[in-house]
Amino acid sequence: MDIQIGKGKTARRAYGIDEIALVPGRKTLDPTMTDTSWQIGGIQREIPIIASAMDGVVDVKMAAELSKLGAMGVINLEGIQTRYSDPSPILDRIAAVGVDEFVPLMQELYAQPIDPSLIVQRIKEMKEAGAIAAVSVTPAAAAKYGKSIAAAGADIVFIQATVVSTDFVAPAGVSPLNLADFCAEMPMPVVLGNCVTYEVTLELLKAGAAGVLVGIGPGAACTSRGVLGVGIPQATAVADCAAARDDFYRETGKYVPIIADGGLVTGGDICKCIACGADGVMIGSPFARAAEAPGRGFHWGMATPSPLLPRGTRIKVGSTGSLQQILVGPAKLDDGTHNLHGALKTSMGTLGAATIKEMQQVEVVIAPSLLTEGKVYQKAQRLGMGK
Repeated sequence: MDIQIGKGKTARRAYGIDEIALVPGRKTLDPTMTDTSWQIGGIQREIPIIASAMDGVVDVKMAAELSKLGAMGVINLEGIQTRYSDPSPILDRIAAVGVDEFVPLMQELYAQPIDPSLIVQRIKEMKEAGAIAAVSVTPAAAAKYGKSIAAAGADIVFIQATVVSTDFVAPAGVSPLNLADFCAEMPMPVVLGNCVTYEVTLELLKAGAAGVLVGIGPGAACTSRGVLGVGIPQATAVADCAAARDDFYRETGKYVPIIADGGLVTGGDICKCIACGADGVMIGSPFARAAEAPGRGFHWGMATPSPLLPRGTRIKVGSTGSLQQILVGPAKLDDGTHNLHGALKTSMGTLGAATIKEMQQVEVVIAPSLLTEGKVYQKAQRLGMGK
């Protein structure tokens, strides 16, 4: 139902993940009987969780560990890893700088040109380490480095920007990347994003996307919503984009996964996104808290180093445990940020959903008090859900 903002302007109500709850059905099942496996671009994974392509989250070591645990990590091919042969002292500087000096430092560090040879080197290092060689580039970098990425043997490519569409108007003399041609020409699957609407999702699917990333601005370190005023809360965005996926499947017989990207911190967040229709999720800050993460306990957005209009910041997330504890447990925290996979399996069992497909069909209700009802002591004592 449209709501009137004022004369001549109406709006549709959109919902965030914190405003919904999942409703148990008539049956339950033991969590060990649930199957969380999924497939993206022909790559089969046991855990439907991808680590974001952020410099404080994924490097070669993290990508390898994530792959071994059944998930996937994506390296940012326009970040620190491809601008410096040894990223370690650069990451030390980023972690040590004060708040006021942070953005200027980032703009200085990321002004170092990308070294095409490091793109090839990082991809080869990922493969040698046993990692799925998943990499991320912006559309502009995809046009510039696509052939090098293909020659290096990347397993899957993510094309990411704040907003990606097939209808991009470029200045005179500039040829924008043709997403359909790029998807057709690359020898590996190409995931496209980010978007938040039914219409754009459908266009990206028709262009040949092997997956579509959903989310504009909800990330913990992202400030796009404040800087640009752009975005749709994740529950509504995922549901809309999943509807496009289902219609595309009915029309073509081709099923392409939808990945909720950003704004997800706890296992419950992941469960609710899948219940809204996502096939998998991409998360950054929860993995930035791993002892193995390259960010030294810090996390920053991909658009933070922009020389003209930064749309990200650095947040201190600390180190709360190992990557294994965060992803598959055993958990040592009680706030839902450890054993994310276990939380998904337990939620699925509680809801009677044996597979991701069944999880997408569970009942959802609007529940703005879900995270606060009865939690007065936790909030007062900053425990559990009150942290």
